[in-house]
Amino acid sequence: MSSNVDQNVRPDFDELIQKISDYSQSDTDFNDLAMETARHCLMDTLGCGLLALTFDDCKKMLGPFANDVKVKNGVRVPGTSFILDPVKGAWDIGAIIRWLDFNDTWLAAEWGHPSDNLGGILAAADYISQQNRENNKEPLKMKAVLESMIKAHEIQGVLAIKNSFNRVGLDHVLLVKLASTSVIAKLFGLTKEQSLDAISQVFVDGQSLRTYRHAPNAGPRKSWAAGDATSRAMQLVLFTMRGQIGYPSAITAKTWGFQDVLFEGKDLIVEQDFNSYVMENVLFKISFPAEFHAQTAVEAAVKLHPEIIDKLDEIEQIKITTHESAIRIISKEGELNNPADRDHCLQYMTAIGLLKGDLVAEDYEDDVASDPRIDELRQKMLIEEDERYSAEYHEPDKRSISNALQIIFKDGSSTDKIEVEYPIGHKFRREEGIPILLEKFKRNLLTQFDEEKSNQIFELCQDKDKLLDTPVDEFMKLLAK
Repeated sequence: MSSNVDQNVRPDFDELIQKISDYSQSDTDFNDLAMETARHCLMDTLGCGLLALTFDDCKKMLGPFANDVKVKNGVRVPGTSFILDPVKGAWDIGAIIRWLDFNDTWLAAEWGHPSDNLGGILAAADYISQQNRENNKEPLKMKAVLESMIKAHEIQGVLAIKNSFNRVGLDHVLLVKLASTSVIAKLFGLTKEQSLDAISQVFVDGQSLRTYRHAPNAGPRKSWAAGDATSRAMQLVLFTMRGQIGYPSAITAKTWGFQDVLFEGKDLIVEQDFNSYVMENVLFKISFPAEFHAQTAVEAAVKLHPEIIDKLDEIEQIKITTHESAIRIISKEGELNNPADRDHCLQYMTAIGLLKGDLVAEDYEDDVASDPRIDELRQKMLIEEDERYSAEYHEPDKRSISNALQIIFKDGSSTDKIEVEYPIGHKFRREEGIPILLEKFKRNLLTQFDEEKSNQIFELCQDKDKLLDTPVDEFMKLLAK
C-alpha cells in the first residue's frame, strides 16, 4: 500500500462529541436545586438584557439588517418590538444579555458566562412554539427552557474546568457556541445522528480570538461576542436540518482537527460526567456590573469608601492582593479607551468603588471616566498575588474569587486589610444573595415596562409551577413591547 495517500476511512464520531450529544439529547429529570437556580438565572439574565436597552450603543446593534424584512412566526426580543428570524433573534437576545457584563459567571481553567446560551435557547423555543401552534401542535413550555439552560450551563462549564482556551488565545464564546448548538438541536428535535453532525460543525469553525478583551485592543465586540456565538449555533443547527453532514473527527483528526490546529496539539479533557454541577454552583453577579475576577475587590473598596473618601490626598499606596487569573486578565496600566476597556480593568473598578461607594454600569462611560481622581488612584495601586488565592480559585469545593484591599497613608498609618474571598453571588452566600438578586430583577424590569406589567412578569417568574407550565411563545409575548 502506498504511503503517499490518505486512508479515506470515515471514523466514528469523536468520543467527546458523542458524550456531549448523548447528554444534550437525554430526557433528564433535574433536582430541585438545579431547577430553582435555573429559574433565578432566567430572571437575572433577562433583567440584565433589559437594563442593557438603556444604552444606545447596545440598542443600535439590534433589529433586522434590512428594515423591510418581515418574518412570520419570528422571534421576539425582550424589551423591544422586534420580530426577527431565529438567527438574528438569537444574536439580539444574546447581545443584550451580555452587553453590561452583569449576568452569571463560571470560573475555572476557562471562564465565561453560561447564561449567554439563553439567547439561542429562547430564540429557538419561541420560534418552535409558534410553528407548533400553526401546525396544531403543543408549544414548548418554559420547563424546556430551564432544562435547556441547565444542560447548556453543564456543557460549557464542565468543558471549562480543565481546558484553558484563553491560554492559546481563543475566546470562551467557543463554549457558548458548543453548548447552544447542542441544546438547540434537542429543542428542534434533531435525531442523534443530526445532533452529532451539528456539534461537530462547531469544532470545524475557526474560533474567535480573545484580542478584543485585552489591552491594547479591548473593545465593544466583547459585549456582542456571545450573541454572535449563540446565533452561529442556531445557524449550524438549521444547516444540519437542511441536510449538511458532520465531520466525525473534527476534534482529533491529525493535522486538520481542532486539537492540532487550535489547541497546540493538546487533548481536550473532561474528567466528570455531565449532570447539573455547573448550574448548582454558578456564580451570580449580583452587586456590580464588573468582570467577575474584580467583584470581591470592588466589594472591599466599597467597605473602605467611608474611611478614605475624605483622605484621598493623604493616600500613599493602595495594595490589592489578588489571584493569578485576575492579574493575567484584568490588571492593566495606561489609558483606558472606552467602556469595554474600563470594565475589564481591576484598578479602574476598584478606584470607582473607593470614590463612590458603589459601581454601576454608567460608571464606565466617558463622563465618569474623565474624573482625574480615578487615574490618580490607579497610579497608586500595587498588585500582588496571593498563592493561596490562586490555588483556592481552582479547588472544586471552594472556587473562591479572593481579593484583599489595604490603603497606606503618607504618615505611615493604614486601614485594616479588607479581605473578601467569596462574592455575594457565590454558592456559599446564596441565601444572602437571592433576595438582592430579586430586587435587582424588579429594578431592571422597570427600566422597560410600567409597574403593572413589571409586577405581572415578576409574579409569574416567582410562581415556580406556573412558570414551568407557561408556553414559551406566551412568555416571550409578555416580554415584548
